[in-house]
Amino acid sequence: MARSTPHAHPLTEGEPLYRGIATKLLGELRDGTIPPGERLPGERQLAEHFGVSRETVRQALEVLRRDGLVATDRRGSHATLPGLPVETPVSLTFPVGARSADRGATARTTVAWEPPPPGHAERLRLAPGRPTLVHRYWSASADGREVRTAVSSFSAVALAEVEELARYRDRADGTSAAELRRAYDWMRRAGLTLHHRDTITRIAETPSVRVTRRVHDQYERPLEITELIVDAQQDALVYEFTLPAAV
Repeated sequence: MARSTPHAHPLTEGEPLYRGIATKLLGELRDGTIPPGERLPGERQLAEHFGVSRETVRQALEVLRRDGLVATDRRGSHATLPGLPVETPVSLTFPVGARSADRGATARTTVAWEPPPPGHAERLRLAPGRPTLVHRYWSASADGREVRTAVSSFSAVALAEVEELARYRDRADGTSAAELRRAYDWMRRAGLTLHHRDTITRIAETPSVRVTRRVHDQYERPLEITELIVDAQQDALVYEFTLPAAV
């Protein structure tokens, strides 16, 4: 969750504070910031996020529990909303090369707030050692023979202009799951025209290829870079195309 100004959205006159917090938290559940089934941050973290006391957070969670929107077990609370409505799919997946969940396949994703991998900072115009949002992806086929790993780093511009991405900052501890499959939708919805350059090269003396995706906007500002490693044997290929901003 990103840092926010407490009570950035005025409460309805006479509305209890905890109900206003419940409404805000429900908004984050519905927009996919906290995907269905994912664990919610702890009470302390939620209290800091919304700028209220832990007791207010407890009351807000109780409202959502009574409505069946949040469930709690011995490991904590988690979202129980149904999945997001089916939308027209974009032509790109995030991260590049992410596969659909085939029967028996496994996949993991995490986010961390840390300095990006070597080479990413310069391309994203980040000062050396400056932390940013770093997303990691791992997947394997049911038989374990096809394994894909990817690491993505986002620029300061992306985090400043794409609210849905910025919200992950305070939850980016390197262990929390992260559902960013709609990242490019979020960027387009923020008014950004996305220009992608995907480069695919073989890794010497291995059966793998490296796919490097660099994304910038209509002002040539870098937004994201992803490096994906795939078990395959292909010749190098570079292709470019542009997606307009969402209307």
